[in-house]
Amino acid sequence: MVEVQRGRGAGGARSLPMDALEQLRRQAVAAVGSGLSQTRVASMFGVSRKAVGTWVRAYQSGGESTLRPRPRGRRAGERLVLSAAQQREVVEALAAGPPDEAGLPWLVWTRKAVSELIARECGLVLAGTTIDKYLLRWELLGREGGVSRRAGCPPGTLSVTWTHPRPPAGTDELHALVAVGGRGTLHFLVGKTPFTGIAEFRRRLRMQCGRDVRLVPHDWPAAHAALLGECAGPGRDAVRPT
Repeated sequence: MVEVQRGRGAGGARSLPMDALEQLRRQAVAAVGSGLSQTRVASMFGVSRKAVGTWVRAYQSGGESTLRPRPRGRRAGERLVLSAAQQREVVEALAAGPPDEAGLPWLVWTRKAVSELIARECGLVLAGTTIDKYLLRWELLGREGGVSRRAGCPPGTLSVTWTHPRPPAGTDELHALVAVGGRGTLHFLVGKTPFTGIAEFRRRLRMQCGRDVRLVPHDWPAAHAALLGECAGPGRDAVRPT
């Protein structure tokens, strides 16, 4: 059983890392499912009965995925650099097509390309770390973030995944192909409809990087496994999902 802070004076469950919070939610829901009362489970885990009830109802209506915490935004009183309207504008521009179609000198989106887009559209210059925070906020990079180094990722190899971002309110559901290098280099494309192939993404990557690249799937959704065949063929490296 995961150890949690008792009481809510120090932040309670909300102060836990997201992985630990997800584990806590799963254990609490399982405990209620085993027959324990919500009041007793709340006492066991040092959380409120209301929180336990919320987790149980969410699980019953939406399954295990509802127990995964969403990336936390800034706390009340903290200001975001980009307003909600500006965030929607940026995400819409990302989803409209590759950066070259937006008049920017890149073939796939990178931190620098996103920074240039924000500077042009919003008149703000943001650091790469701030860009990462927004990409995480919009869940363009998936649950793990996708911005850290990929252990054991050799030169010329990019770990690629298909994510399902949760965009700011007012924009439709999005899809993203995200490729991350061993040193945390980031390349991605965003679309409003599911991708029908990844060959174009790889072609653009090769042209932008000036060399061939090997794509190794990471947490690739099983529903789109058929597309992985495009990464194997004459003159290409075979890849296998990880």
